[in-house]
Amino acid sequence: MGEIEGGTCMIVVSDTTPLISLMKIDHLDLIHELFGEVQIPNAVFMELVSNSRFPNESRQIREYSFIKKVDVTDMQSVNLLRRSTGLDAGESEAIVLSDSIKYSLLLMDEVKGRQVARQMGIPLMGTIGILLAAYKENLLTKEEILKCIETLKIAGRHISNKLYMQLLEKLTED
Repeated sequence: MGEIEGGTCMIVVSDTTPLISLMKIDHLDLIHELFGEVQIPNAVFMELVSNSRFPNESRQIREYSFIKKVDVTDMQSVNLLRRSTGLDAGESEAIVLSDSIKYSLLLMDEVKGRQVARQMGIPLMGTIGILLAAYKENLLTKEEILKCIETLKIAGRHISNKLYMQLLEKLTED
C-alpha cells in the first residue's frame, strides 16, 4: 500500500479500465510496484473476469495476489449512485468503496466517473497518472511510456490530445 503524509497507509481502489489498460501494455505489475496492493469491488472483478474472449487477462486478475476483491457493503449507495449518475456497476462500486475508506486513492479513467468522484472529494489517478508515477519512480523510461501510449491508442483506448500534451510536458521537465 502507498503511504501519504505522516506514514499513514493509503488504500488504492481501482475501476476496470486502468487495469485493462495496464494489461494491454503488459505493465499490470506497476500497480504492485507503486502501491503494493489494489482493492477491486465485486462488480469490477466480474467485469474483468467474465469476458471469455480474454482468458489470459482473467487469469491475471484471479491469480495476482496484489489484486484483492472486496465486498461493497453499502449497496444502497451504489444503487443510488447508479440511478442518479448513469454510471455502471463497477464505477459505482469503486466510487462507493473508495468513499468509505478514509485514506484512499481511486484509479479511474472514465470522464463521467472521475467527475462524480472529484465532486465527492475522492483523490483520483488514471492510467496516464500511473505511467507518470512509474516514470518518477524510475520504473519506466520516457521512451517506454511513449511506446505504452502508442500501444494503448492502437488498442482503441482514447487519450485526449490535451492529456497527451500534459504528459509530454511532464516527461520533458526532467
